[in-house]
Amino acid sequence: MVSAVFHSPLGGLDDEAPAASTPPAAPAAAPAAAARRPRKPFDWNGLLLKVLPPLIGVGLLVGIWALLTMNGGSFPTPAATFAEAVKLFADPFYSKGPNDQGIGWNILFSLQRVAIGFGLAALVGIPAGFLIGRFSFLNHMVSPLISLLRPVSPLAWLPIGLLVFKAANPAAIWTIFICSIWPMVINTAVGVQRVPADYLNVARVLNLSEWKVMTRILFPAVLPYMLTGVRLSVGTAWLVIVAAEMLTGGVGIGFWVWDEWNNLNVTHILIAIFVIGIVGLLLEWALVSIAKRFTYDEV
Repeated sequence: MVSAVFHSPLGGLDDEAPAASTPPAAPAAAPAAAARRPRKPFDWNGLLLKVLPPLIGVGLLVGIWALLTMNGGSFPTPAATFAEAVKLFADPFYSKGPNDQGIGWNILFSLQRVAIGFGLAALVGIPAGFLIGRFSFLNHMVSPLISLLRPVSPLAWLPIGLLVFKAANPAAIWTIFICSIWPMVINTAVGVQRVPADYLNVARVLNLSEWKVMTRILFPAVLPYMLTGVRLSVGTAWLVIVAAEMLTGGVGIGFWVWDEWNNLNVTHILIAIFVIGIVGLLLEWALVSIAKRFTYDEV
């Protein structure tokens, strides 16, 4: 009898075992209860607060534009600009020679120059920012040079590039490089200088090498500052390339704007302004999304 009582909770070997094995069936009801749990309602108010204000702002801009052009004149109306944009983007990648290509090719060529110049600036600026922030001697040596060169207008660097490289395309890339490097250098250096001293004291106690201090301590702490510099630099690069291409010619969105002005095609200029703004907004949005993933103080 003692044996039967001992074995019955484990499944039982006698006639009373089935009655004792019924309680384990209770957990099977838990998934059913979880399935009946009400879902969290969709936040329609939050969606409206995100979508409605930008739509109202765009509508206000178009409305003011329409009111100012309703009496005619040389400035195109919103309807005429939209109709021309539909025609323009119906075939954005046509090519009828080096100086007559679709707006899609012009955007791609400008983005290619921005990518090369910005990439070179990141390769030089981020390590330089780490060194300037890490070593006070370099900081005192380089800071006056940065303060002197950073306010220089982007177009002032273009003739230097034309003189050195003897070609328009590398000169435009050089201008992007020299103008987009400063935000990365400054933000990275500031991030290194704001690393808590306790972190570096622990590194000294553990006798870590300078490489490990850079990669294991400084890099994770400085990453949000560095990404902020990258975001500012890519916006600067996109602004600079439009101005540089107006002066250097060739294929690019800046040259396309200037060429349309020579043809007195104001409608295409307005379309180019919207395209430049949208591309810049997309670049900004992409880098902000990346930066949010590495901002540790956000919940």
